[in-house]
Parts: sequence; C-alpha cells; structure tokens
Amino acid sequence: MNEPDLMNNKYQLHLAMEEAREVIPAIFKEYETISNRAYQYVESYKNEDCDVLMFVLGSGFSSAKRAVDELRKDDKKVGVVTINVLRPFPSKELIKHFKVPKTVIVCDRQDSYGANGGNMSLEIKAAMQEAGITTRVITRIYGLGGRDFYKDDAKALLLMGFQKDVKLFDYLHIYPGKIEQPITQFFKPIKETPDDFKCVYNEEKQIMEVKPFTLNQIAKMPQRLSGGHGACPGCGIPVNVNLLLSAISGNVVLLFQTGCGMVVTTSYPKTSFKVPYVHNLFQNGAATLSGIVEAFNQKVKRHEYPEGEITFIMVSGDGGMDIGMGSALGAALRNHHMIIFEYDNGGYMNTGYQLSYSTPLGAKSSTSHLGQDQFGKSFFNKDMPAIMAATNIPYIATVAESNPIDFVRKAIKAKAYAKEFGLAYLRTLSACPLNWGDQPNLEKSVIEAGVNSCYFPLFEIEQGKYNLTYDPQKAKKKIPLIDWFAMMQRTKHLSDPKYTKIVQAAQDEVDRRFEILKKRADDQI
Repeated sequence: MNEPDLMNNKYQLHLAMEEAREVIPAIFKEYETISNRAYQYVESYKNEDCDVLMFVLGSGFSSAKRAVDELRKDDKKVGVVTINVLRPFPSKELIKHFKVPKTVIVCDRQDSYGANGGNMSLEIKAAMQEAGITTRVITRIYGLGGRDFYKDDAKALLLMGFQKDVKLFDYLHIYPGKIEQPITQFFKPIKETPDDFKCVYNEEKQIMEVKPFTLNQIAKMPQRLSGGHGACPGCGIPVNVNLLLSAISGNVVLLFQTGCGMVVTTSYPKTSFKVPYVHNLFQNGAATLSGIVEAFNQKVKRHEYPEGEITFIMVSGDGGMDIGMGSALGAALRNHHMIIFEYDNGGYMNTGYQLSYSTPLGAKSSTSHLGQDQFGKSFFNKDMPAIMAATNIPYIATVAESNPIDFVRKAIKAKAYAKEFGLAYLRTLSACPLNWGDQPNLEKSVIEAGVNSCYFPLFEIEQGKYNLTYDPQKAKKKIPLIDWFAMMQRTKHLSDPKYTKIVQAAQDEVDRRFEILKKRADDQI
C-alpha cells in the first residue's frame, strides 16, 4: 500500500469514529428500551461537589461506589467516574467531571512502561491538557497478575487523594521482594555433571557417532528440573525435559516460551529449575535465545566472561511453535549454536485446549467441535520436522519417552551438533492426560501407540541424510491409526463407523508421510 492510500485509509477511519460518536447514544437508548438499563458515554457517582474523584473501569466502579458511600458518611467529599465506551474516546463528556475536584485518581489496569501511566492515564491527561484543566492527577496501576480490586483498596486510594505529599505514579499491591536478603534457594545450583557421554564426528560419513552408553549413565545425571512442580499427573513435559537434560552434560541455559511447561515450573517466587532459566513470550523465543547465544560469545571474546561451554536450549510446546514459527525459522536460517526442543501435545493446552496446527485430524478440542456438521479438527497435523528440514540445519530428530535409549542418543547428538555446527531441532510426542482424555498412569503406552501407528515416526536428519531409527513394521509392532485414536477421548469418537472416511483420510496421510520418510532413509536423500 502506498503512502497516499495509507493516509486516506486513516482519514476514513477517523471519519468513521466521528460518525460513531453520533450513533452510539442512539444504540444506548435502544439497549435501555430492551434491557431497562440505562447507559451513557460517562457514568458518575456523587461527584458534583467532590474534592477527590476516582476514575476506574469495569467492576472496580461498583467497589469504588461502596467506598464513596462509606467515606461520605465521614464527610469526605469523594466521587467516582467511569466510561462505557473506549473508542471513540469520550473526552468531551469526561472532562466535565474533572473541573470541580482538586485531585483525580486514575486507576489503570495496564502499564505503558516509562510513560508514568497506562493507556487510560495518558488519554485522560491528554484530554485535560487540551481543555486547559490543571487538576492534579495521581495514577495507580492495579490488578496485575489477576489481583482483585476491593472496596478497601478504593477507600485507601480516595483517602490518599487528600494528602499533599504523594507519588503521582505508583503500583498498588506490588510485592517488591526483600532487598536485604536473596530469594531462598531450595536447591544448590548444579555446576558439575558427569561427562560420560562420548560423541565423535565421523568425517568420512559426515555424521556424529555416539559411543555406547547404559541407563545407569543416564541415571547418574542430576535432575535440572526438580520435583514439586505443578504439572498435572501424567504430564509428559517434565518427563521429556528431564530425559533431554539427562543427556546434556556441563552448563545449561534454558529458555521456555510461554505454555504449560513454563506455568507449572515457575510460580513466583519459586522455581523448579536448578540452572539459569529465561521466560519468553510465544512469538520470539528463538530470537531471544539466539541473541543470548551471540551475546555470550561476544562477551567471551572480550574476556568479560571466562571461556567455557554452555548448551543453550529453547523449550516450547507445539502452540509456541505455531505462534513462534517465524522466529524459530529465522534462528534456523541463521544457524545459531543452540537447541530447539518442542514438546508436541497437539494443542494449546495452557489456555484450555484450543486446536494447534499439530492437533490430529478429527480430534475434538475447544475450537474443533463435534456435531451434525463438525467432526473435530478439519485438517491434517503440521509436519514441523519437514519444515525445519527445509532450512538445512545440521540436525533434526524426533524422540519419544517410549524409546528412552533412542531419545538420549539423539539428545547427545543434538548437543554435539549445537556445539560444532549450529542449530539442532528435537521434537517429542508429549502426553496431556487432562485434554487427551486418557489415564495418567498409561501415558507411556499411549505414546508408544502413537509411535507404532506411524503417526509420530522416530527418525533423524543428519547433515541432510535421513535415518529411520525405529520402524514399527520391521519390529512387527505396527498398529492401525484408529487403535491409537481409540485410546484417547479427544479422538475416540472416530471409532464410530460414520467417521470411517475421516479415519481413512488420516490413515492415508500417515502412510503417505511414512513411505516418503522410508524412501528418503533408504535412498539416503
């Protein structure tokens, strides 16, 4: 879009807002007729003669009205005001209420860092300045982290408005921590780990070769993710993360994108991790970690950090790899020396199981329903390893807790590749009994069935060469896809004969992908 078109669109939007300013009162009147509840742009309570006026949105308005009633009994001239429309912002209607009080207290449930106020504070200050009103404005950010706003909170803020010496901007109910003493360390940080795993690069074959190891060697590795976290019984995330880390000796830095894995392990002020940990939002975790990797390398070059080896690992659910796919692909194309580890539980589980691109075809979720015209998710699951393979990173692998030796062997390789050649990507099928609708104590068998159905094949792509590390057909353990689907409530409905076409379509797609994978492995392409 060129600049004139862009400016024209903005002007048209401005005109639409001006038209809305005229239309909205009529909408309010119509709603009053239907519901017998009156609404206006601005709603106020006992503010005609007030010295201190509070502005607060939503349910906080009701709490503030009760506070006003109690303070009025003590002859405190206080009032409260709110708005029922955000856009177009009712500045003309609102500033009428700011001419009488000596102090206006703006309660903002959102902060614009560095601006000394959230969006409401900035809007109100701008409207007052334009109208030439010089009333003192005090801003308080409240409700962060979901904390409720009570009548007593409103009373305390209104009384504060009568004070002369008070901060114009601050937070309500924020725990700053005890500066004089550090947060309690429940576990000693892990600084040394056994280095029993040997991985050597074969120049002739151009692959990493892992020396034989035993389960005892895996057990010797101290757990970096401790017990006592808040994961659901049977959750695959802690199992998979600990399996991964059992193969990573030496120093580790973890970055978790938002998701169940982050939520259940980092409830402030405690943490389940015994190694350095970074939390990042969905959309750019790979970019953040790649920046940390390069910053560390630069600091080592400048002798600001001692020379040493650190394995940097980003952990994300399949939802995070939907939202953050662009960032992950960017890190892969730049080929940073790090590991991306995706736990695929087939949905946005942290927010109530909305479908992700990795949800199986036909699975029901909170956004893929069952009914007369719906049968669950309407399209096939995303093949993220194939997408990552297109970036030509040195190592890609799929792993599963049902095959622990294979899992650990690939994790050892991932560390070696991240150290020597660049980015390594690992993906695991991770159980979610809460939303899969199966039994927590049976999850290993469910994961195994997912592998044996070829829905989640175990393979690796090493320097562009495919290797099928487990073939259910050769092991004589291959099962129909519907056998796996029948183990979970999210897909059990597909056993009904009326969904035969859906099951067959899913089976055909699984078979197609597996045959392509086998051919690439057999032909070494």
